[in-house]
Amino acid sequence: MLAASACARASAPPPNTDVLPIASDAAAESLLVDVQALDATIRVDARYAGRDNFTGAPLPGYGANRAWLRREAAQALVRVQRRLAADGLGLLVWDGYRPVRATLAMVAWTERTGRQALVRDGYIASRSRHNLGLAVDLTLVELASGRPLDMGTPFDTFDASAHTANATGAVRVARQRLVAAMEAEGFRNYAQEWWHFSYDVPGARPFDLPIR
Repeated sequence: MLAASACARASAPPPNTDVLPIASDAAAESLLVDVQALDATIRVDARYAGRDNFTGAPLPGYGANRAWLRREAAQALVRVQRRLAADGLGLLVWDGYRPVRATLAMVAWTERTGRQALVRDGYIASRSRHNLGLAVDLTLVELASGRPLDMGTPFDTFDASAHTANATGAVRVARQRLVAAMEAEGFRNYAQEWWHFSYDVPGARPFDLPIR
């Protein structure tokens, strides 16, 4: 269970509840887990907690370099890690659970920069499975060194080159290896983003608990 932080919640701006029906922080505390608490060999580089992301700034709600998921999805991710470890590979997670306020900030960024087409074309979601703790953005790395495999594009590439099937040679093999490992444990790939996978839990609701 995630420890409560009244200060973090009090200082954060309230989410727009007209956009998404948000579950309570108490529900989030009971359902979300830190993936590294289940398996410390899973690497995390939380891009939206810093400036190395498409907005160039930390997003609201990201207060730590951590990746949280619904427990069911986190446990499945641990099984993926163990499956990959047999071949000397592992996972590097860029994003897991995303507070609603961060999704709203992404959409606001598209409007502020005149890039609303990213929402229309399906690259930025106005309602995201990340908000449910049931989506994860990740890549493959060498387990021992942490060196990422060549997947053809950087994270958050907003064009057809990032579509999972748009690859050849070693890059295609690496993408297929990631998809196969994730699908074997119940995840589903989003065809427009080779790094994005979702997990199904019926009746899931979004959260806005800040990551800390």
